[in-house]
Amino acid sequence: QVQLVESGGGSVQAGESLRLSCEASGSTSKPNHMGWYHQAPGEERDFVASITRAGATNYADPAKGRFTISVDAAKNTIYLEMNDLKSEDTGVYYCYYQRIRITDPPYWGQGTQVTVSS
Repeated sequence: QVQLVESGGGSVQAGESLRLSCEASGSTSKPNHMGWYHQAPGEERDFVASITRAGATNYADPAKGRFTISVDAAKNTIYLEMNDLKSEDTGVYYCYYQRIRITDPPYWGQGTQVTVSS
């Protein structure tokens, strides 16, 4: 089992920045990758970014150029630096941990709320 705890959400004005953190604990030895999804109010959960333990990254188009995902493997923690936030970035951000076997369902955190006011 893996437990994920997100933090760093909050309420900001458009154009400001936030850094989200997600710490993994439990059986965290070898994830395939970890990352973030975003769920806007009334919408489905959408992929934002992912990172492997080696640091290879992948971003959804809306995140490119504004968001940066990083990993501190020693702390079992990933981060999402979000800059130039827009009102459409509002929603709950969920951290996920994909197990080494890609067909296994991922673990999910409880989510952290981000609210961007224009």
